[in-house]
Amino acid sequence: MLVVAPVEESAGSREQARLEQRLRQFCDFLANPAYGWSDECLRHFGTHPVQVVYDWNAATHADEAEGEPERRAFTKPELEAFFDHADEEVLRVRGKGRKGWLPAFRDSALFKVAYAYGLRRNETRMLDLTDFGRNPEGREFGGYGTLLVRYGKAKKGSPPKRRSVLTVWHWTPGTIEEWISEVRPGTRHSTSRALWPSERGPRIGLQRLDSRFAAHRDAAGLDPALEFHSLRRSYITHLIEDGHDPLFVQQQVGHDHASTTAIYTCVSSDFRTRSLRRVLDATIEAALRPGRTS
Repeated sequence: MLVVAPVEESAGSREQARLEQRLRQFCDFLANPAYGWSDECLRHFGTHPVQVVYDWNAATHADEAEGEPERRAFTKPELEAFFDHADEEVLRVRGKGRKGWLPAFRDSALFKVAYAYGLRRNETRMLDLTDFGRNPEGREFGGYGTLLVRYGKAKKGSPPKRRSVLTVWHWTPGTIEEWISEVRPGTRHSTSRALWPSERGPRIGLQRLDSRFAAHRDAAGLDPALEFHSLRRSYITHLIEDGHDPLFVQQQVGHDHASTTAIYTCVSSDFRTRSLRRVLDATIEAALRPGRTS
C-alpha cells in the first residue's frame, strides 16, 4: 500500500505535489471502469487498481493564517502616505540629476498597479506589456480596461491560474500609460516584454519587490507589519467599503470561496459604524412609517 506523507510547502514539496498530481491522474485512469483495466487486473492478478492519492495524504500548501491580527490592510491615509512618499522619492532622485529616478518611478508605478488590481507579488512581477486590454463596458479606460493575470496562485500540482481583472479606478490608466510610454523606454532593458524590467535583468525579482516596499514603508514611518501583500488586502477592503458587490470583489481577486475574501477584508471601525447606523436608521424609519403592518 502506498502512503504519501503530508509535508509543508517548500521547493521539494512543490516537486512532490507535481509528482502526486501525475500519480493521482494515472490512478484515476487505471481505476476508471470505462477503460476496462480493473477487469484485466482482476483476471491476471486477482486484484484491481485504486486511487492512492487523496487530499488528506497529499502535499499541502502551508501559509501563515490571513486572519492573524498583524496581517492587515493599509488604512486609506496610510496608503496615501505610502504612495506620496514613492512619488516624492522620484522627484528627489531626479532633482539630483541621477539616473536612479527610472527605477524609482518604476517602483512607484508598480506599487500602484499592484493595489489597483489587487495583485500578489508574483502576479505583479510577471506582468507583460501585452496583458492589458479594452473593456467594452468601460470605454473610458481606453486600452487599460482589463488586465490578464497569467500567473495566479495555483492549486496543488496545477499550472498557474489565469483570471481577467477589470479596471475600477479612473487614475489607473494614466499611471500605466505614463510608465509605458514616457519612462519605461529609457530603462536599460526596455526591449524586454516584461512590464517591470529591473536594472540588471529583463524582469524585476521578488526579493527586490520586498526590499523596495520595505524601504518606502519605513521611510514613510508606517507600521512594520505592513507588507507587499497588504496592497492586495487594501484593494479588497476598499472595494467593499466603497460599496462594490462582494461577489464582484471575489471574482476580481480570484478567490474560489467568499470566505477567503471575507478573511482578507479589514474594514475600518468608521465603516462598521456607518453601516450599522444605516441599518438602524432604515429600521427606525420602517417602524415609524404610517400604515405599517405587523
